[in-house]
This record gives sequence, structure tokens and C-alpha cells, in this order.
Amino acid sequence: MRRLREYLFVRHRHNWVLLLRFAMVGASGVFVNLATLVLVKRLGTDPDDAIVGLPFTDFNIRWYHAYSTVAFLVANLWNYQLNRTWTFRSGRHAAWWREYWPFLTVGLLGQLVGLLLLTLLMHPNSPLALPSSVLDDSTGLRTRLYWAQLIVIAVVTPVSFALNKLWTFAAVRTRHTELADPAHTEAVLREVHDVGEESSEHAAH
Repeated sequence: MRRLREYLFVRHRHNWVLLLRFAMVGASGVFVNLATLVLVKRLGTDPDDAIVGLPFTDFNIRWYHAYSTVAFLVANLWNYQLNRTWTFRSGRHAAWWREYWPFLTVGLLGQLVGLLLLTLLMHPNSPLALPSSVLDDSTGLRTRLYWAQLIVIAVVTPVSFALNKLWTFAAVRTRHTELADPAHTEAVLREVHDVGEESSEHAAH
């Protein structure tokens, strides 16, 4: 049990710090996402109105899909800039666009999953549909779209963190050791130390 605690909270303490920072940035991103969603919803038409039908299906792309995507794009840009300058601190080591494209790609993959979930939460015939009897859109706190968007964010964020840590900012950390994960650094140093000891033993014989 002691070794497990050491493994989780000592060797991987840097990962926990990164996750905490990412979560704090994500929390601010949630506010930006929802604020943008409220704004575009108020400026636009009824979220349930159809924009265009999907060929060979009974489904439509609706305005709530568009509103959600606009909110995602604004929040994604906000989160990227904060993660770049604070969470992963890669701003001085890589071009802005070079990291933004994979970050946006990861976000878009998450947004596609999120739009599917959003549809399930908003469509009245879905088994996952949010109850319109409670969330009747009479007030801001009883607006189905806002709660559905919150659920989507909660589901997509952990996957986004893992993919961005492994892909978007990983290349920068491998070229700059001061940004590397200490757990990995310790493992490399241990291997070097073991190799050095083996070489010394062979030399002594």
C-alpha cells in the first residue's frame, strides 16, 4: 500500500499538478463556453429549429448544434491559450499555430462526440432525453440546452486532457527536459544508474 501511494502521489506528483491546472483552466473554460452559448442563443432563433436535414435519416442538424459548436470554438481557443502559457508552459518552446492545430483537432473530435451526446440529451424521443417537465426553458436555470451542454463538457473534458497531454504538448516536452514529466525523468535516471553499476561490476571482474 505504501509503494502504491508513493507511485501515485510521489513519482507522479507532476501529473497531478498538471491535471489540477488543466481542471482549473477547464473550469474557466466552462464559464466561457456557457456564457458564449447564452449569448448566441439569445441572439439567435429557437435552438430546436432545424437547419438542414441529414440525408437518408429522420434527423436534422438543429440550431442547438450550431450554438454548441460556436461556444466550443470560443472556449477551445480560451483553454488553449491558458494551457499553453500556464498548464504545460510550452509557449516559449513551440510556435503558436504548431500546437494549436492538434489542440483544435483533439477538441473537434471531442465536440463530435459531444454533439452526439447533446442530441441524445435534447431529442424528445431519446432514452437519455432530459425531462422537459422540469427543464421547461422557463428560466435560465431550467433551460435544457444549458444543462445538456454542462453534461457534454463533463464527459468530454477528461478525454481531452489525456489526448492533449499525450499528443499536443508532448513533442515540446520531449525536446525540453525542464518541461518533462518528473516521473519519466526519474525512470530514465534510474536506468542510467543501473547501467553504470553493471559496467562498474564488469570492469571490476
